[in-house]
Amino acid sequence: MINRRILALSVTAAAVLALTACGKKEEPKKAEAPAAPAAAKVEATKVAFVYLGPAGDHGWTYAHDLGRKDIEAEFKDKVATSVVEKVPETADAERVIRDLATQGNKVIFATSFGYMEPMLKVSKEFPNVKFEHATGYKTTDNMRVYQVKMYETSYLAGVVAGKTTKSNILGFVGSIGIPEVARNLNAFQLGAASVNPKVKTKVLWVGEWFNPGKEKEAALTLINQGADVLIQNTDSTAVVQTAEEKGKFAFGWDSDMSKFAPKAHLASSVINWGGYYKQAVKEAMDGSWKTGFDLRGLKEGAVDLVAVNDSVSAETKDLVAKAKAGLIDGSIVVFKDDKGVALDQKALDSMNFLVKGVDGKIPQMGK
Repeated sequence: MINRRILALSVTAAAVLALTACGKKEEPKKAEAPAAPAAAKVEATKVAFVYLGPAGDHGWTYAHDLGRKDIEAEFKDKVATSVVEKVPETADAERVIRDLATQGNKVIFATSFGYMEPMLKVSKEFPNVKFEHATGYKTTDNMRVYQVKMYETSYLAGVVAGKTTKSNILGFVGSIGIPEVARNLNAFQLGAASVNPKVKTKVLWVGEWFNPGKEKEAALTLINQGADVLIQNTDSTAVVQTAEEKGKFAFGWDSDMSKFAPKAHLASSVINWGGYYKQAVKEAMDGSWKTGFDLRGLKEGAVDLVAVNDSVSAETKDLVAKAKAGLIDGSIVVFKDDKGVALDQKALDSMNFLVKGVDGKIPQMGK
């Protein structure tokens, strides 16, 4: 009897469970949200540089390459930079610049005076590319010129040299006889004469921007002619190193060269290209780029005299500081005509004379 009751209860429970299961509706599955589309990758703006010398020259090209690295640090994966080194100022330059434009570069920087005509020609073939030329004076609708007042820091170096020299003979190792170099040579003599009226500057030209052997030979010749303080408008460290070997003084050029001649190095006249390069690339990317002429100096922080040696007297450092302030506020004008009027930019860009106190001549370009 008990077993039958248990069996009946089991059957009843099973029936209830079966009815419950039959009456339960299966909830529909929620539709999965469609996957978000992958963000489209923005193509990096291609930016190219044409260098006259090697990026490791620790001078002119090295300073430009530091500026290129500033672009990369600023824009990261939004830009892709490339360089072509050791491009002569010949027909090769035109070929290189055209190749870079063909490869899809949106901005091309040509970093030497002799690239002006080749870039001018190529710029007309690629109207959608922004061409940037250093130290020139010709432009097109899509080719801009940028330049720095290197003569300002050359003037400051002259102040140091004029107070340092014992022989009253300074030496200048020149590269190419163009207005830019003439300005730097003249400013150096004028700065020196402003604190030492007896000083003179001898100049020797090597006919190249970067040739350590010739630069050293010129430095040795100037030392043999009595120069005890040297400056250069060339791209290697040969001049300061030669001064170190011979127990004389010298200045670094374009970048800080103090480590190459700890005793001889008085200071370095440097260029900070990064500020301009970042601005130019930004303008090309946002569509605000315009042709024209961009000129910067001490006031804008584009050039400076740095790493002044501890051996330089406090009096001399004070004179340099006052001269720097005067150049920035305009109370000191490096170049004036016979009537004391400041030379305009056109006159500076065509400078073909040497000031009183410079012993030498300007050679024809490339000679």
